[in-house]
Order: sequence, then structure tokens, then C-alpha cells
Amino acid sequence: MSYLGFDKIKMTNLQESLPREILCTNRSGAYCSTTIVGCNIRKYHGLLVLPIPEMDEENHVLLSSLDETIIQHGAEFNLGLHKYQGDNYSPKGNKYIRSFEWEHVPTTIYRVGGVILKKEILFRKSETRLLIRYTLLDAHSATTLRLRPFLAFRSVREFTHKNDSYNGGYTEVENGVKMCMYQGYPDLYMQMNKNTEFVYTPDWYMGLDYPKERERGYSSSEDLFCPGYFEMPMKKGESVVFAAGLSEIKCNQLKRIMDKESVEMEPMTSFYACLFHAAHQFHLAKGGEDYIIAGYPWFKCRARDFFIAMPGLTLTVGDVKRYEEYMQTAEKALRHFMAGEPLGVEVFEMDKPDVLLWATWCIQQYSKMFSRKDCYQKYGQLYEDIMAFISNNRHHNLFVHDNGLLYADGKNSAITWMNSTCDGRPIVPRSGYIVENNALWYNAQCFLKALWEEQGREAEATMLQKKIETTAASFKEVFLNEYGYLLDYVDGQISNWDVRPNMLFAIALDYSPLAREEKKKVLDICTRELVTSKGIRSLSPKSGGYNPIYDGSQRKRDLAYHQGTAWPWLTGFYLEAYLKVYKMSGLSFIERQLIGFEEELFYHCLGSIPELFDGNPPFHGRGAISYAINVAGILRAIRLLDMHQQGQK
Repeated sequence: MSYLGFDKIKMTNLQESLPREILCTNRSGAYCSTTIVGCNIRKYHGLLVLPIPEMDEENHVLLSSLDETIIQHGAEFNLGLHKYQGDNYSPKGNKYIRSFEWEHVPTTIYRVGGVILKKEILFRKSETRLLIRYTLLDAHSATTLRLRPFLAFRSVREFTHKNDSYNGGYTEVENGVKMCMYQGYPDLYMQMNKNTEFVYTPDWYMGLDYPKERERGYSSSEDLFCPGYFEMPMKKGESVVFAAGLSEIKCNQLKRIMDKESVEMEPMTSFYACLFHAAHQFHLAKGGEDYIIAGYPWFKCRARDFFIAMPGLTLTVGDVKRYEEYMQTAEKALRHFMAGEPLGVEVFEMDKPDVLLWATWCIQQYSKMFSRKDCYQKYGQLYEDIMAFISNNRHHNLFVHDNGLLYADGKNSAITWMNSTCDGRPIVPRSGYIVENNALWYNAQCFLKALWEEQGREAEATMLQKKIETTAASFKEVFLNEYGYLLDYVDGQISNWDVRPNMLFAIALDYSPLAREEKKKVLDICTRELVTSKGIRSLSPKSGGYNPIYDGSQRKRDLAYHQGTAWPWLTGFYLEAYLKVYKMSGLSFIERQLIGFEEELFYHCLGSIPELFDGNPPFHGRGAISYAINVAGILRAIRLLDMHQQGQK
């Protein structure tokens, strides 16, 4: 069995199989996602989910699911599985599953008596088209395959219900049909690679239930429309390919496409290989621009996530070209924002005060791949312009004070990565001198000085050094407290003493205003109070307001979001800090930390890392099923470990 594989025992046990989800994406933002047993448990699940820009900015579920039925000697064996209200499952096709594995593509083996059927799912990268190949591995008598599509034609934010305004008609196309249930939607083409009969038996299936939505405090029931079914005989050893897309395709191409593209998919054969595969799933190419989707299934391209994730998803895996493509789009967003112009690209939340600081860190990572000279040649002007924009107080909510520190007002709106709100106000009102903002600012100034020295601009570097010294002295005076850790934020007479992970950046970044012994004290407190096997807690259990379980209604989840939950992306920075303090003696500890994440590849979204985890054991994964900055942070940690291990040899 492959690295990502499950046997009959796990597949037939719904407590084991239903929480495990698959995700296949393409570069248009479309995706295919369901559970490993094919039972949808979220309103975001579907075999063909795609953006429809002509309608809105949301994704839409066209093809929700596809039930397979094996027919022999007049007996029907339905391999599908749906959850209905009242904890009822039908038709319980999971009992026929013998194994599931995912090396190149998700692959399921069914056995019904003497029939063995293999099912492989491919979601094309180059276009929005789903392909499912069925191969009859064994059969001792005449066998018929029936495929019954379930259609939704709705936004991922909504449900569909039986109504009188739908269009249930169809038009025949080559080896299939096309349908469009509602005006404004594109046609859905469903075709096979061989002649097949489509039997039109329109009906609504009522009361399908999505338990993940109920867990999140939302309604959870919908109805789906089934127009009929495709039916075809199959011979032992034969393969048939079902395709669903937005345009008609030549059916004689389907087998060739499936053969070629399935083996070209990145093989998921190890911890690193899975994360490498996941790194490519966040790529969105739209309108000639390249973006990073912050996470699936509900996020868009957010500026802060864009810059935090970019180095880990590209440079860490050796994909310099993709980094440069992303930066072309990012630079447009930065330039337009700094010029006070409407953004010409679809990068959201550019106005947050820490975004420019994360952009400087992101550019700095490029120099580690090459050199400061190469970095300056490529992005030096952009870097200088960002620093000048900040230094001249041109940002509407980021100001350099005389003490060299950055000030931002966050009393009435969330302005950092801890951005949860309730009743329109930030749950964590981080305001004033914010610790990670000023750690990033100190680091950015030091890197600019190094760039100028590289260019022989000694006079400018010397002048900047005075500002750096002012920032360093003020940083320690404002943030370093008598207990040896850093205050989270200081605003006038208000000093926040909560033990939070934001202090980690002051010791993880390349340049730190802290002395080595000061770094060690900060790191040791973080290690004792914040480190878990699934990430770094957003708040210490010893701090007031600790709320580590992220479940229940939207309000309840918002109140817990940054009050003790564990965030994997912070692990990359924590491990950087650990190596800076403990050098080579920290390698075994880092290896142990990474092991905790490897086991998560087999839960939640297979081969990826979810948005966050509960802060208390057993550390359940929560939120978005695949999250860009988490994948990026762990990839950076793996590379960091490899570099230090190679340095030992």
C-alpha cells in the first residue's frame, strides 16, 4: 500500500473514514473535494466546484457527487454513500470498499462478490474538468456500470432545495449530455469515453445532511437534483472514463488525458512529497496574474498570507520561477497601494499595517536563495520604496515615532494576524507598539543597511545605523519585562502581559535587538507555555481568557480563534529561533516537533495541514482543511533542518 493508504477496516468504519477528506485543485481556483468514502459532509464539498466570475466572487458547486452502481444478473449494488438527516446513511456503499490510496491520484478499490472495480479521480490543472476512470479489474459474469450524477448548481455559501424554477432538461452531446439548472450558470457537460445510454429519470433527493456545517453552527440540510443515469456494459480489464466540465470535449481524448496526466501528478510518497504537492495546490492564475489562495475551501488571496506563505511554497522547494511570478503580482499590489491607487490585482486586505513589513521579510528570503547582491538587483528598488513609505509615515495607520518604534491603532479594528472580531470589534485589540511589527521593523532596517553596504553606500548605511540603534534600545525598553519575556503590545499606559507567540519573531528573524541570554529567556518561556505537538499556542494556558477549543457556533469559534488555539505556521519561526539559540544541539528537538505534523497528513485533508488545532490534547484539527501559511511554515522548517544536518556532515 502507498504512503497515503487505508485498508478495508478503516474505510468501512465511518468514524475513521468520514473525517478524512481529499482536495484536488487547479490554477483557476476550481477544486474537487469530498471524503475518502465519497460522502459529502460539508456544503463546500463537491466533485466539480468552481468560481463563476460573471455571477459573484464565490465558488459554486455544480456536480455534487456521482453514485456508482454495479449490476450483475439483475442485482444492483450501489457503491455510493450519502448522509441524510437523523444520522441515516444510504446506500452504504462504503461496505464494498477494500482500500483507498493516493500516490498520483486518489484511488479506491471496490469489491462486490466476484467484481473488483478500481476508481481513480483526476482534476485537470490546465482546465476546469473532472475525470474519473473506472477499471473493471475482475468479473466472472456480465457486468454493467451505472453512474448517477447529483447536481447542486449553487454557491458554496448556500444550499439548494427542491423548487419549481429549476431547468431539469438536457441536450445530448457526444457520449453524454449537457445541462444547466439555472440561468446565469454555465452548461455542465457530462461525457464518457465510450458510447453510453443516458436514462432520463429526473428526481430530487431530499434531506441530505452535512454534519460539518452543523458543528460550525450553520444549517446543514439540502436537496439535490438527479437527472437520471448513464449505463454501460463493461468487460474484465476494460476502463471507462467519466468527464465533467464546462465545455464539450472529444471523447476519444479522455483515456489519453487520464493516462498522461495521472502519472504526471506529484507522487505523494513521503512527508515532504505530500507538502510539496500541497504547496502547488494554492496557486491561482487569473487574468495574467499569479496568486496564492490563503486556504481551502473558503479563503481568497489575502495580502498578509501571500507574503508569509510565498517563500515556503516556492523558494523552499526550489521553485524560484514561481516566487518571481508571485512577486510580480505582489509588487503591483504594493505599488498601487503605496500610490493611493485602486488595486489592479485581486489581493485583499492590503491596507493592514503589518502587510508592508511582511513584504520586506518575504523579499529578504530571496537573498538567502542567492545573495544580497542578486536580491538588490531584483527587488532592491521595491524594498527601498517600501522602507521609505513607512519611514515617511505615509501609511494611514503605521507611524514611526521618535523612539524608532512603529505605532498602529488597533483599538477598534483588527490589524494583525490575530484578526478575529465579535460584534464588529477585535477580540484581541492589539494596539500601539505591537511586538512583531517592531521585530519585523528592526529586522527590515538591518537588512536594508546590509543591502546598502553591499552596494558600497556606506554613508547611507552609517546614517541608518543610528536609527537602528535607537529602535533596538527602545524595543528592549518598551517590550522586555522583568520576567524575561516580551510584552505583546504597549499603548500609552496599557501594557499587555499575555504570553503570546508574537514575541518569537524577535528571536527568529535574522536580525534581533535582543542579546543571546535575552533570546534564551524568551524562547524558554515560549517552549514551556506555548509549544504543542501541533503548533504554537496563540495564548498561554496561564493567561486570562485561555480558550483552546475551536468548535461550535461562529461566535464561539471567534472567541477561541486566537485565545489558545495552536497554529502550525508559527512552528517554522519557533524552530528558527530554537536553532539560533541552541545551535546544533537543537536538531533532535526539531525532528521530534516535525513528527507531530507528519501524522496529520493522514487526517483532515489528506496530504496537507489544516488551519489550526485545539490548544489542548488531543489537538483536533479545525478550520480550513488546507492552509497555505501552515504548509509553507513546515516546509521552511524541513529545509532548515536539512541545511543544519548537512552542515554537520
